[in-house]
Amino acid sequence: MNLKTIISISEARRRIFDIAEEVQKPSTYYTLTENGRAKAVLISAEYFDSMMEDLEILSNPKIMADIKEAEDQIKRGEYVTLEKLMEEVGYTDADLEPSVMMEKPKKSYIAKTVKKVIKKSGGKKNAR
Repeated sequence: MNLKTIISISEARRRIFDIAEEVQKPSTYYTLTENGRAKAVLISAEYFDSMMEDLEILSNPKIMADIKEAEDQIKRGEYVTLEKLMEEVGYTDADLEPSVMMEKPKKSYIAKTVKKVIKKSGGKKNAR
C-alpha cells in the first residue's frame, strides 16, 4: 500500500525531520507542492536506490531477454529445484549450515583518552 502525502514545500520545511523519518516506512512518500502544483517527491534513500536498480535492469535489453527466457523455461518445466541440484552435485543439508570463523586481531586496540587542563591566568582560560 502506498502512503502518499501531499504537502506544501513550506510545510515540509517546518516538518522536515519528521518527514525524513516517516519516509523510512515501506512505500511511504511525500509529494511537495508549490502554489498547489507538484514540485518534488521525497522518498527514502533505500527506496530510491531500489528504484534505480530496477530502472537499470528494465533498461538493459540483454537482462530483460534473459529474464523472459527464464520465465519461458519455467513455464515449460525446464528447471531444476535447489534440492535436486544439491543432490546432483553431492551436497547435503549439513553443507548449508552457516559457519563463522573469526581471526584474532594481531594487536590490541586501546582507546586513548585526552585530558584537558584549564588554568585561570589573568582572567583568561587556556586549554592545553
